[in-house]
Amino acid sequence: MLAALLGADAAFEAAIAEDPAFAMAHIGRARVHQLNMEGGAARARAATARELAAAASPRERQHIEIMASVIESQAKKAMAMAEQHLTEYPRDAQVLSLLLGAFGLYAFSGRADHDAARLTLCERYAADYGDDWWFLTYLGWSKTEAGDVVAGRAVTERGYALKPENAGAAHAVAHALFEQGDGAEGRAFLSAWLPANDRTSFLQGHLAWHLALIDIEEGDADAALGIYERHIKPAGRPYPPLNIYTDTASLLWRLSLAGKTGLEPYWKDVAAYGDGHFPKAGAHFADVHHALVAAATTSDALQARLAEMETRHADGKLAPGPSAIGLGRGIAAFAAGDYGAAVRILAPLMPELVRIGGSHAQRELWEDTFIVACLRAGEGKQAAELISDRLHRRPSRRDQMWSQQAARQ
Repeated sequence: MLAALLGADAAFEAAIAEDPAFAMAHIGRARVHQLNMEGGAARARAATARELAAAASPRERQHIEIMASVIESQAKKAMAMAEQHLTEYPRDAQVLSLLLGAFGLYAFSGRADHDAARLTLCERYAADYGDDWWFLTYLGWSKTEAGDVVAGRAVTERGYALKPENAGAAHAVAHALFEQGDGAEGRAFLSAWLPANDRTSFLQGHLAWHLALIDIEEGDADAALGIYERHIKPAGRPYPPLNIYTDTASLLWRLSLAGKTGLEPYWKDVAAYGDGHFPKAGAHFADVHHALVAAATTSDALQARLAEMETRHADGKLAPGPSAIGLGRGIAAFAAGDYGAAVRILAPLMPELVRIGGSHAQRELWEDTFIVACLRAGEGKQAAELISDRLHRRPSRRDQMWSQQAARQ
C-alpha cells in the first residue's frame, strides 16, 4: 500500500485466511476497499476489525479506530485522532500516510495552509524514520509542494534510490521535475519508468497523465491524446476511481484549452464513468471535476450538482466552502463562451484554489482556464500577474506564449 503497488488486497486476504482474527489485516483490507470506492465492503470489514480489536494492543485499537473513521467519512475526527496517535506511535506509517499526499486528510481538509502543515508534520517525525524509503518520498514531496523544490527533489531522489519500484517515489520525482519546468528530463524519466513497471501500480495511469502534461506544455496535443487513449481513459483501468475520474476529466479539459477538437466521444465516456462512481455530491475533489465533465457535455447535471454542493455547504459538509461552488460556476460560464463572466467569477477564487486539495499540478487547470478566459475576453492584463508568478516559479513555454498574448492586449 505504501508503495502504491497493486496486490495489497490479495495480501490482506491471504493474511486473513492465515489468521481470521487478525484485526489489523481486516482494517487494511477495508482501506483498500475504500480506495476502490467499494463502500459497503469497506464498512463491513471495518466493523469486523472493530469487533476483533478487543484483543488487540492499544496501538492497534487506535489504528483501527482512525482507519474506520476515515472509511466512515469522519475526516475531522480521523485527523485529530491521527495527530494524537502519532505523538505516541510516530512510526505507524499507515496512519501518518492518511494525513499526507495530494488526496490526504490535510489536502482535503479545506485548509489554505495544508501544504505547510504537511511539511511541518513530516519534519516533526523525520528523526523517527531516518532513511526510510517511504518517508523520504513524502518528506521530499511535501517540501516540493511547499515551494522548496530543489531540496524536495534531492530528498525525493534519495527515497527513490532506495526503492525504485516504489510508484509513490516515481510520482514525487515527476512532481519535482514538473515544478522545475524540466519537461525533457520529466519525459525521459517517465518514459523509462512506466514500461519498466507496467501493470505494477495503481498510479500507472496518473504517471501517464504527468507524461501527457509534458506534451501539452510543448504544444503536442495529439501526443497527449495518444497517451490518454493508451493509458488513461476509463475502460478497464485497475486504478482507484477518484484517480481515474480526475485524471480523465482534467486531461480532456486541458486538451480543450489547447485547442484540440473532436473530444466529444471521450467526454461521453468520462461522463458515464462519473455517473457510475460519483452520482451525487460528496467527495468535493470529484465534484469540482464533475463540473468540467458536465460543462463539456452540455449537460444539465452541472446545476444539479452545484445545488447539492450548496446543500452540503449549508450543512457544514463542504470542506473548501463556497470556493468549490464558485469554481463550478466559473467553468459553466467558460463552457458557455461567456468569457467575461468566467473572468469575473474566477478572478477572486484564484487565491482560494489551494482549498480544494490535490497538488499544484492538478490545481493549475483552473489557473489555466482563468488565463485563457482573460485572453479570449480581451482582458490579458488581468491574467498577467498570475502568468508572471508562474513563470517566476518555473520556466514554461506555454506560459511564455500566454504572457506575450496578454502583453499585446
